[in-house]
Amino acid sequence: MSDDDPLGHLAPFAGRWVGGGDGHYPTIDDFTYDETIELSPMPAKPFLMYVSRTKHRVEGRPLHTENGYLRRSGDDVELLVSQPTGFVEIQRSRLTHGVLDFVTVTLQRSADAKPVHEVKRRWVLDGGTLVYDLWMAHADTPLTHHLHAELRREG
Repeated sequence: MSDDDPLGHLAPFAGRWVGGGDGHYPTIDDFTYDETIELSPMPAKPFLMYVSRTKHRVEGRPLHTENGYLRRSGDDVELLVSQPTGFVEIQRSRLTHGVLDFVTVTLQRSADAKPVHEVKRRWVLDGGTLVYDLWMAHADTPLTHHLHAELRREG
């Protein structure tokens, strides 16, 4: 990475990540899923375009998708996410030894979206492995661990 690389400390996150994980929550049955995350650089821009797609590991049906950007913001990193279920969020973190412990800046939902009140995300980059965890507060359920996945850089 050169000093004039607009991605700076985000450059190691760029790529196509493939793997899977497991999900659980008090109000649903446990499940496993396969996932592809693409973090695509845009020429001369300080951000990566973010696309996540998941499918049920056993049944193969689509589960969840979200799009957005992972962007530099001074010394911090922001994750901007839009979901077709009616949510948008902005998460912010400082990158420390490959770890992004995001804190919610904004979480908004459309009038008919499910009652999610809080989302917490953690990404850990270790060489060719990207691990993430997601916690969620929904309806009357307090912030609870929901997803854990491990993906490997493809290509």
